[in-house]
Amino acid sequence: MKQVPLAFCMILLTVITYLAMTRIYKRYSYPFLTPVLTATTIIIMILLVFHIPYKSYMIGGQWISSLLGPSVVALAYPLYKQRHFLINRLFPILGGVFVGASSGMVSVGLLAKIFGVNHSLILSIIPKSLTTPVAIEVARGLGGNASMAIVGVMIAGIFGVIVAPTIFKLMRVHSPIGRGIALGSASHAIGTSKAAEYSELTFSMSSVTMAICAIIGSFLGPIIVWLFHI
Repeated sequence: MKQVPLAFCMILLTVITYLAMTRIYKRYSYPFLTPVLTATTIIIMILLVFHIPYKSYMIGGQWISSLLGPSVVALAYPLYKQRHFLINRLFPILGGVFVGASSGMVSVGLLAKIFGVNHSLILSIIPKSLTTPVAIEVARGLGGNASMAIVGVMIAGIFGVIVAPTIFKLMRVHSPIGRGIALGSASHAIGTSKAAEYSELTFSMSSVTMAICAIIGSFLGPIIVWLFHI
């Protein structure tokens, strides 16, 4: 029974911190103030200062993690609203998503191999651009570590959101389709939340890209590992 108050406190800590960082981000919309990054940093600092073990935090954190799956399914609504647009441009979208998914997995695998990264770690970070629930299963299937896969997903998502506005500006990417595919394939759910700041169409494109990347990535992961002897 003692775990119930602790779980409630950890959930409350997470929600309050995230909402506070979201308000700050809305007022000062700098990329490095993205709520996922700032809220995660603050929660880590609180756990360290008060010597709260990760296992204790996850007593409540696991309830939040369990919402990852349903939240992905909820993205079907904006897809439905944009269904006619997506159907009319199906092949360009599928082509862009395939390039984004494959290049992301191949590049991280080869770079990690070139720099002599541990084999188990390479297998763990190959699915880093897939949404968390899928990345965990892909990493496990490849023989990697699920915890490291989550770290890779978080880094890819946060880094992508931070650098995306600069890349879009430098490369003059103004198309909602281009921005949506880029954010969805490189930064999964975190990128999709960023896409919502541009337009509903960009958000829809990022949503569909994230979903298709999850499907393509599940098949591509083992093939890439086999082709490049990772």
